[in-house]
Amino acid sequence: MPRRSAPPPVPDRAAAHPPGPQPSSPEPSPRASEVPRQPDRRRRPSRPARPAHPPGATRRGVRVVARGARDEPRVLALAVAVSAVYGAGTAAAGWLLGRTTDEVLAPLFAGDPGVDRGDVLLAGLALAGVALVTAVAVALRRMVAGRVFANLQARYRRRLAHQYLRLPIAWHHRHPAGQLLANASSDVEASFTIFNPLPMALGVVVMAVVAAVAMVAADPVLALVGLLSLPAMVVANIAYQRAMSPRVVRAQALRGEVSAMAHESFDGAVVVKTLGREGAETRRFGAAADRLRGANVDVGRTRGAFDPAVEALLSLASLAVLAVGAVRAASGDVGVGDVFTVVYLLTVLASPVRAFGWVLAELPRAAVGFGRVRTVLDARGRTTWGESPLPRGGLSLQMRGVELAHARGADEDLDAGEVAGVGGAGAPGPADAPAADGVPALRGVDLDVPAGSTTALVGPTGSGKSTLASLAVRLLDPDTGVVRLGGVDARELREGSLPAEVALVPQGTFVFDDTVRGNITLGAEVDEQRLRDALETSQAAEFVDALPEGLETRVGERGTSLSGGQRQRLALARALVRDPRLLVLDDATSAVDPAVEAEILSALRRPPAPGAPRPTVLLVAYRRATIALADRVAWMEHGRVVDEGTHEELLERRPAYRHLVTAYEEAALAADAPSGGPSGPAAAAPAASTSGGRR
Repeated sequence: MPRRSAPPPVPDRAAAHPPGPQPSSPEPSPRASEVPRQPDRRRRPSRPARPAHPPGATRRGVRVVARGARDEPRVLALAVAVSAVYGAGTAAAGWLLGRTTDEVLAPLFAGDPGVDRGDVLLAGLALAGVALVTAVAVALRRMVAGRVFANLQARYRRRLAHQYLRLPIAWHHRHPAGQLLANASSDVEASFTIFNPLPMALGVVVMAVVAAVAMVAADPVLALVGLLSLPAMVVANIAYQRAMSPRVVRAQALRGEVSAMAHESFDGAVVVKTLGREGAETRRFGAAADRLRGANVDVGRTRGAFDPAVEALLSLASLAVLAVGAVRAASGDVGVGDVFTVVYLLTVLASPVRAFGWVLAELPRAAVGFGRVRTVLDARGRTTWGESPLPRGGLSLQMRGVELAHARGADEDLDAGEVAGVGGAGAPGPADAPAADGVPALRGVDLDVPAGSTTALVGPTGSGKSTLASLAVRLLDPDTGVVRLGGVDARELREGSLPAEVALVPQGTFVFDDTVRGNITLGAEVDEQRLRDALETSQAAEFVDALPEGLETRVGERGTSLSGGQRQRLALARALVRDPRLLVLDDATSAVDPAVEAEILSALRRPPAPGAPRPTVLLVAYRRATIALADRVAWMEHGRVVDEGTHEELLERRPAYRHLVTAYEEAALAADAPSGGPSGPAAAAPAASTSGGRR
């Protein structure tokens, strides 16, 4: 067997990109379906220090609250209303206890004959009624507030999912999947967690007002003594909010970092295991998890210091009220019940104070989380469509003056919510616009693929073949130039017309955790005969029939129960079952046996059914046998189509082409010659049959 050359060194991503989660490469590395990308493990520079108090975080958090209130006005209003009932009931209980003490309990203990058991029973029933109303209000408040929180999460996760599907593939190439998962999970949760304490904080305003009025009604002097603690509580809340802001901002950013790192590790599981890097990967993830744990502990420690401080202030105020109340009660200026009422209502004020503290602490976290969510929702670059239909009959492909550059990195910082306003500060640029220093992928490409023909794209690594394939199905739009399908500019086509007539089988085969049938049809209604024809054309019928449950066999996550070649044949059947008029195969049979691949390509070239056009096929290929089946070959170098012709013509006039397509045969001849093995064409044939064409 010829020895394959070593893969090129992996470039230093840490040097090429800023710290933090890195964007994925705009053009996947060759044979990505077989060789997972190895995550970079170089030490990354530490993040810059966070500001002590993020500027404008509270103001932006209030905007998030206002936005949530507009999205769920009725449910939030109900939550605030039942919270107000709870607050009024709690304050009324204090007033009722004071009246019961002065008018029932004290006279009863003093032996007043005017108080009987009926009065005691009536007072008890009144207190029980207030307690029942308060308990029901508490239960309803928690349920309805939870409903607000759940509704807002579901609403914005649906919006994010829709936006992810709407944004062009170029945008996804520039943003790591782990970060996008964090946006839809932890960032959405952080944005609206504030709606858990918010109804209570708003509703207990009623409690505070009723309690203050009841305290003044009981005794203005005692009320003044008790309420003197309020300025200190306000100061404590402000200090708490300022202390919590940078901590929750840091914790939220670390959640996204851990999520991105976990996703990267899962995707690179094969690399990690085969290279024995489990320990290093565990330590790397453990260090990130420890940073997140430390940030969460810091948040909890700060929150834990706030509640005792509030309790201490209220306890001191209660002691002061008791001291002054004892003196005034001894002099007959107030009754014992009035003192009891003021003390009780003063302790009741701890709930609204704590609730407001929680809300103030959540405002910066809401601002950060929603800022990151808003960055995605505001991303521009939606693929625009026209009104032109695809012409009937065979479908040709034409490119003229096509140029495209891939951005080097993300053009939008998904952490922008930490510093950008919720209202749109730091708005991102177009999602499909290349960076000013983008990497040129295609330069002045001119290409003609006649309807019903088969054209092979051949070229060395990085010549732009996969990018050109993506342009053919309009996953990407060129920066300049035009791509025409059936003579119509692809940008002028009617939305939905391409998926019905054009299919791409990419080099990175993706299989869903579903049945074989589900992976081929993707939920669409497909005639059984069409399904069978697609399986036979893709040479998948035999192995599918051998599965335990045939078409209904579940294949596992990413098709782990199938071989690489079987996954590629399923992906090909998925494309063929839609009867595409243009079929683009981006190295889509690289893991298939050469004999099976030849049968697949021969089946694609068979005469179509009467009245049906022959599909136009554009394939990226390396195997000599595969290329020889094509009607035309386009040779690419450095992002350009530098020559076109038949396989034999290019062998004659292009030394670089001849060297590429015969490389395995030449290597086999060189390896066999010293040992006296055969050196003729017969020896080259086996080598050609194994040439997988690794890019």
